[in-house]
Amino acid sequence: MLALVMTALFILFRSMPGDFTAQMAASGANEEALQEIREQWRLDEPIYSQYYHYLANLAQGDLGESPVYRVDVWEFTKMRIFNTFILVAPAMTFTYILGVVIGTLAGNNRGGRFERFGTIPVIGAGSAPAFFTSIILVVVFALWLDLFPTSGMLSSGSTEGLSWWEPYISQDFAIHYVLPFTAIVCRYLFIPTLIMRNSVVEVMGEDFTEYYRLTGLPTLTRLKHIAKHASIPVLTIYPVSLARALGGLVLIETVFNWPGIGFTLVESVLARDYPTVQFVFFVVAAFVIISNFIVDLVYGVIDPRIRLEG
Repeated sequence: MLALVMTALFILFRSMPGDFTAQMAASGANEEALQEIREQWRLDEPIYSQYYHYLANLAQGDLGESPVYRVDVWEFTKMRIFNTFILVAPAMTFTYILGVVIGTLAGNNRGGRFERFGTIPVIGAGSAPAFFTSIILVVVFALWLDLFPTSGMLSSGSTEGLSWWEPYISQDFAIHYVLPFTAIVCRYLFIPTLIMRNSVVEVMGEDFTEYYRLTGLPTLTRLKHIAKHASIPVLTIYPVSLARALGGLVLIETVFNWPGIGFTLVESVLARDYPTVQFVFFVVAAFVIISNFIVDLVYGVIDPRIRLEG
């Protein structure tokens, strides 16, 4: 699957009209210089020849060099990828934990006030565009209440003399982290909430849930058993939602000026920076594929009725 993803990305991006030299031509570069650059980056060769050299370099661990930024792709993107994952992974994990709790309570109180009124804010926030929710958070909590910074990941000059990991455990980082974290939670909370609510309603119609009720189990204990059985659909959708959040971070990262891969990806696509775009997309695709594989393995832990077969 990963090999197919790499091949598809290579072909798709090179099938687009133009290359990164089009940006240089628009800046006034002469044709002789452009032709020399095309030869240097093998852009004048057939696509199968470019693919061969791409695979040969990849087999040696060479991800290529960004022709636009003139730096190694890995060196250029590694911290940006880390900045994105350190934002989206905790935010989506918290979103799904909170969604499971709200969905369980809503399903258990079907037709009650909590289901009717508790899920409305969740659905409303999820229906709003990501940039709109982000701007509202900035206006209310950064401009009006002055509780958090308006943008950025760290204050200017706060990283001087620090190791690469020290800023991520600082109070300054935590303050900048709150608003984009909240924007992700608001945007995607409706997914696990509604799926869990529907799943709980279905599970409560099973015979074993009636048995739990008749045996006089405490409500909290009974809900734990129900939630364990009902959480499989939520767990299944988690990797997909995480990948969707990675793609949707373009808007959130732009509003909060978060130095992640979302904005970098847009810049690289517009600049026809093939090596950078390919690697970023490959990282996201690899994460989805591996996450789905791990979810399949975890099924047996959550539901004893599911077992691996040789």
